[in-house]
Amino acid sequence: RNHYRKELMDFMRERMLEQMTRRQENPGIRLKIIDSLDENALTIGFARRFATYKRANLLFTNLDRLKSILSIPERPVQIVFAGKAHPADKAGQDLIKKIVELTKSTDVIGKVFFIENYDMEIARKLVQGVDIWLNTPRRPLEACGTSGMKAAINGVLNLSILDGWWCEGYTEQRGWRIGNGEEFEDRDYQDAVESQALYNVLENEVIPAFYDRKNGDLPGNWLKMMKASMKMAMEMFCSIRMVADYENRFYIPAAKRHDE
Repeated sequence: RNHYRKELMDFMRERMLEQMTRRQENPGIRLKIIDSLDENALTIGFARRFATYKRANLLFTNLDRLKSILSIPERPVQIVFAGKAHPADKAGQDLIKKIVELTKSTDVIGKVFFIENYDMEIARKLVQGVDIWLNTPRRPLEACGTSGMKAAINGVLNLSILDGWWCEGYTEQRGWRIGNGEEFEDRDYQDAVESQALYNVLENEVIPAFYDRKNGDLPGNWLKMMKASMKMAMEMFCSIRMVADYENRFYIPAAKRHDE
């Protein structure tokens, strides 16, 4: 995990320096952002299509609360965003612009990063290199969420709304949930409730688990969760299980009925 996190940081330094140079970003901001990337910090990844229902901005609902979470020197945390909006999705494009601007604000600069031009190479680096895969769709709109499965197979723990595949994959031994699967008619209220739930689980569960290293040793409980998550993803969310389900539930019964 440490090896792939370091690889991700090296990759991000190169990519982000290139993108900031292309945008003619202030040299001071460039230097601060590049130098802030920490290969030993708990790294949270959020990478997907920037549809508004996926709520990439949920983390920014309370900037003071987020700043306090990111500002504990002995428990450093960094957040990496990547993704694209559909060419016709103006709201999704505006959301990306807001997050890019937020990454340069004094509250979170050097703690929150955005990698432009999301592609397969970036996706591969992220699902290998982050520690947490964050997923914040507005329930019940998530279709599946296969990126979380890929992350889990790579030893990344999921932190997600109970929607899509995480309804079936989640247990307390495999990762974390945001909320309890509630659905509210008032979207603003739902966002407010679930943003507070997200901050709470980060502060009280995720960050303490990652830095629970007695005498500088490895984080034992984190490793147990990683192994349980990897096993779950490989057993339950793979093509072998899918084909076996089709065979046992459809193909064999259909063949028997055909013979009859």
